[in-house]
Amino acid sequence: MSEGLKSAVFRREREATWRRLQSLVRKAEEKGLRALTTEELIALPQLYRATLASLSVARDVSLDASLIAYLENLSLRAHLFVYAVRETFGQAVNGFFGETLPRAVRAAVAHVVLAGAALALGATVAYALVMGSDEWFYAFVPEHLAGGRTPDADVEHLRSTLAGGGGGEGGLAIYATSLFVHNAGIGLFAFALGFAAGVPTLALLFYNGAVLGAFIALFVSRGLGAEMAGWLTIHGATELFAVILCGAAGLMVAGAALFPGDRRRLDAMAETGHQAAVVAAGAVPLFFAAGLLEGFGRQLIEDTGTRLAIGLGIFGLTITYLALAGRERR
Repeated sequence: MSEGLKSAVFRREREATWRRLQSLVRKAEEKGLRALTTEELIALPQLYRATLASLSVARDVSLDASLIAYLENLSLRAHLFVYAVRETFGQAVNGFFGETLPRAVRAAVAHVVLAGAALALGATVAYALVMGSDEWFYAFVPEHLAGGRTPDADVEHLRSTLAGGGGGEGGLAIYATSLFVHNAGIGLFAFALGFAAGVPTLALLFYNGAVLGAFIALFVSRGLGAEMAGWLTIHGATELFAVILCGAAGLMVAGAALFPGDRRRLDAMAETGHQAAVVAAGAVPLFFAAGLLEGFGRQLIEDTGTRLAIGLGIFGLTITYLALAGRERR
């Protein structure tokens, strides 16, 4: 039997299936999957598999190239609908924040605690050293972050930097921007460098804590501890927790690299990296919220008690959300 005759017989026996699939695919392309009836939705994967079988046979027996190209194109178009994501954008966002993110953070709670401990250790060490000697302040805080808030500044100047609005060039607004960029950068690098056995991640968290501890010690030593607490808490509780989440994500990747178990090391890192990316993604809205609190809340609100209430309130709501959202209902 000639090649042309074989192709004609092959097409005649199966063409009804292809045309039916083509009709459903064209309808879905023009009007969306919602336009298909229940019977059509049930038929779609069956017709798709039958067409794939036809394509496989056509390739095996080397039928004409135009028929094979037609079946390949039809199969590809059908594949996009058979395996299409059925969720809308809104449903995907709701699913991520309603279930995926909080569950991922809860699963990584040990890494979150470790990241927080590294940051707290850095703050404790720097605080103790600066309280013992002002000279240690310069070892932890670079000049661009200090913005004139150094042991050489008088108490009134330090107090003025805690008021809303700042004080001109080198004032609070500049420092707030520098601190935000600094913390966001620390968070990004803490996650990105997790593959290096977690050492750079822990070092960055420790350093970020040390910068924080040095500043706290400076203001406490000048009798401005309460004001500093309010000024920092209104945005810092959210921003620092975002840094901790990024660090936890980096430590997750590090754990997979160091302890892959029965998996290949790269496979373990790839699998864990997906969950780590979800945890790190959770830091993005926190950094954004912290930026709003820095740029507006802290500038407009000067009362220490109100600043503390807002910062701790938002932090408490964040922890409650992560602890309770996405749990199975019984």
